[in-house]
Amino acid sequence: MKTFHCHCGNRLYFENTVCVHCGREVGYLPEHRRIVTLQHEADDLWSPATTGGSGGRYRKCRNYEPEQVCNWMIPADDHDAFCHACRLNRTIPDLGVPENRRFWLRVERAKRRLVYTLDALGLPVFGKSVDGDAGLAFEFLRDAAPLADEFSNPAGDQHRILTGHRHGIITINIEEADPGARERMRENLNEGYRTLLGHFRHEIAHYYWDLLVRDTAWLAPFRTLFGDERTDYDEALAGYYRDGPPEKWPARHISAYAAAHPWEDWAETWAHYLHMVDTLETAEDLNLSVRGRAIGGMPADPTTWLQESLTDWHELTVALNDLNRSMGLPDAYPFAISATVAEKLALVREIIATAPRADPTLPPTRNGAVPTGPA
Repeated sequence: MKTFHCHCGNRLYFENTVCVHCGREVGYLPEHRRIVTLQHEADDLWSPATTGGSGGRYRKCRNYEPEQVCNWMIPADDHDAFCHACRLNRTIPDLGVPENRRFWLRVERAKRRLVYTLDALGLPVFGKSVDGDAGLAFEFLRDAAPLADEFSNPAGDQHRILTGHRHGIITINIEEADPGARERMRENLNEGYRTLLGHFRHEIAHYYWDLLVRDTAWLAPFRTLFGDERTDYDEALAGYYRDGPPEKWPARHISAYAAAHPWEDWAETWAHYLHMVDTLETAEDLNLSVRGRAIGGMPADPTTWLQESLTDWHELTVALNDLNRSMGLPDAYPFAISATVAEKLALVREIIATAPRADPTLPPTRNGAVPTGPA
C-alpha cells in the first residue's frame, strides 16, 4: 500500500477523506489507484485538484456521502451510485443498531484494502450484477447474541453468522470488527494472528480457487503441492478441531489451520501472498532498509522473485516483530516460511500472474496474459 500527497504537500493515507493540514476533501480514484485532493466543480461533480491529477470529473460513492464509510470516487459517466468496491456489497449491517455503523466502517476499510490489492495484481473483480454465477458479493452480518464460539451453531434464535465463502458470496460476521471479541476468538482458537483484513484475504482465496483453479489446467499442479481437495471437507475440519493439526505441520504449511484441508491450505497461503504484496509495497514506498538492505516490492522477474521477495520478507518481518516486542506487543508476523510453503507461494503467484482480466470497466492486466493454466 502506497501513501499519497495532497496538493498542499501533506501526506495522505488510503483511508483519508480530508487532508488534516489544509482541510481539503480527498478521494480515491480506483482506475488510477491514487488518492487525490478534490476540487468541487458543480452539483455533485468533483475533479482532481492536484497538478499530477488525472483530469476528468467524478462523483462521490453513495457510501462516501451520506454514509461516510467510503472515500472512493466514481467517473461522472458511470451511472452506478456505488463505487467499484461498494457495488460488490449484497448485504450491509442493520444500521438501526448504533455500534453497527462503527463496525461497518472498519469492515469497509479492510474490504477496500483487499480490492486495492486485487486490482493492483490485475485480478478479475466483478459483481453478481455482471455475472450471477461467477461474480463476487459481500454480506456483512451480525449474530443476534454476542460472538462467543465461531464454530457453535445451535438451532433456533441463536443461529450463528459464520465468516466464510460460498458460491462467490463472502460473509463477514461484523463482530470481528470488535477488537475485544476478535481477540477472545483468537485466544479460544489458539491462533497467532487474526485480523479483519486477514479474513478478507483468506476468504477471497476460496473465491479465486473456484474462478482460477477448479476445472482448469492448474488443478493438477494444485493437487501436487496442496493435496487432493476431494477429501471430505466437513470430516477434515471436524478432525482438525477434534485432534488438532499433525505434529510436523510447520514443515508443509504456513499455519496450523492450513493443515486442516487442501482448500484451507490454499486460502492461508494465498492470504500470506497478499500480506507480502501489500507490506512489501508499503516498505518500498517508505524507502525502508533493514541492516543496510533496501526492501523492495514484489519483483516482476519470475526467475528471481521468490528468492528476492522471501529474503526481503524475512528481513522485514524479523524487524517488525522486534519492533513490536520493544513496544510490548505481539509479533506482527508470527509465522515461518518453509521450503514447501515457498513452493506453494510460487504457485499462487504464477496463477495470479496469468489470471484473465474479466472486468471490462477496469484497466487491463500488466502483461495482458489470458492463459488457462500452466504451459
